[in-house]
Amino acid sequence: MINPTRLIDRAKNSRLYLRLLNWGLFRLIPFNAPHQFKVVDIKDWEIKIELPFIRKNLNHISGLHACALATVSEFSTGLMLLSKLPASKYRLILQRLEMEYHYQGKTTAYGFFSISKEWLQEHILTPLQTQDSIVVACEIKIHDRKGNHLTTGKVFWQIKEWAKVKTRV
Repeated sequence: MINPTRLIDRAKNSRLYLRLLNWGLFRLIPFNAPHQFKVVDIKDWEIKIELPFIRKNLNHISGLHACALATVSEFSTGLMLLSKLPASKYRLILQRLEMEYHYQGKTTAYGFFSISKEWLQEHILTPLQTQDSIVVACEIKIHDRKGNHLTTGKVFWQIKEWAKVKTRV
């Protein structure tokens, strides 16, 4: 079985593994496949996702659809968090999504999200030592190819250790 964390690590330095990562994401998240979102750059603490200007991503007035922009916000932040938090130890669930739309997208757009080791420690790892679950807000900005600021998204993720997840029997 493919280890997603290892694939992400290899994609940071290899175009081949970046293509494999995108192929795997298309297969693992079939809902996103028609939209052709693509990881165009991934580093240790930042990620850049492309939202292509194609028919499937357009609204009724031929601009980038609000839901496609929101999904890129969720996808970018979630993938970055998953690359830093082992899926075998932590459960991530989207709790809330807030979007501000600033400008109508008329070209391909890019979502850029970054965090730091200190941010991860301060906002996630340290609070989880004393709390069963936390909600962390991730702010992401999407710009079009021309540099216009299209959206600012706040994606709220609930994070909990799997050992503390209660399920019905």
